[in-house]
Amino acid sequence: MHAPTETAPVEALPTYAAPSDGRLSAEMVAAYRDAGVLILEDFASEAACRELRAQALALVDGFDPGQATSVFSTTHTEHLDDRYFIESGDKIHFFLEQGAFDDGGALRASKADCLNKMGHALHELDPVFARFSRTPALAEVGRRLGLRDPGLIQSMYIFKPPRIGGEVLWHQDSTYLYTEPESCVGFWFAIEEATLDNGCMYFIPGGHRGPLRQRNYRTGPYSLQTDVLDSAPWPEARALPAPARVGTLVIFDGRTPHRSGVNHTSSSRHAYTLHAIERGCHYPAENWLQRPDMPLRGFEVSSHGGATQP
Repeated sequence: MHAPTETAPVEALPTYAAPSDGRLSAEMVAAYRDAGVLILEDFASEAACRELRAQALALVDGFDPGQATSVFSTTHTEHLDDRYFIESGDKIHFFLEQGAFDDGGALRASKADCLNKMGHALHELDPVFARFSRTPALAEVGRRLGLRDPGLIQSMYIFKPPRIGGEVLWHQDSTYLYTEPESCVGFWFAIEEATLDNGCMYFIPGGHRGPLRQRNYRTGPYSLQTDVLDSAPWPEARALPAPARVGTLVIFDGRTPHRSGVNHTSSSRHAYTLHAIERGCHYPAENWLQRPDMPLRGFEVSSHGGATQP
């Protein structure tokens, strides 16, 4: 249950060396409960991150931007009525940055350097992403944080391309992946280094104890709406950055407010995000992300160490 009021400010985001087997200490769990966010350095190996990045770029090679020119932005709302976006819950779709096109309508750079993200079923449909997403260590982290019967509801590979990687405004992920009761947890991996200059994430520690500020839902088969539940300003003075070296895992509660800045540098800032919900909780039919023919599976791995197949 979420407490009705937010906690007092903390001085730093809780950061620890990742336990190799995922067995979080009582101190780590308590820090997560208090801040709503937990940073585990060196959770994924650099080799695993390189493999995931290479696979992401291989998928991009097969993407034809002429067939799907969907733009994703948190500062514009065109994607809310975009069939390509709304149907992506059980597929691998590609979404361009707001500044991807020049005045003549051509991409400003390579495909990878014009993409905002791809998603939202990478962990189900691609074997490399499936193997990265389902490991005994990650399953153990979920157990230690109190996930009883988790299901991996979505995955996103985020490109944050050089110079045009856009700002992501303050939000809470339970706005979009709402359950009753709320159960969303985010698992964000730094595939490339995230810095203050290239758009690392910021969190408001303790903000998960405040209210859910918005609710996003379907108003029709291919139309979405976001309702404001609480219009109070975000307590941005309490925000803390979360720079992350390659392999870092950042875990955060679905109510924890977070944002990321613009990438002002000449290098990309790739990241991979998984979201889990409790399979025993009610997942409303009006939630934007639906996967009607795709069973909701957890962190289970096969006897060969890879993900089980759907």
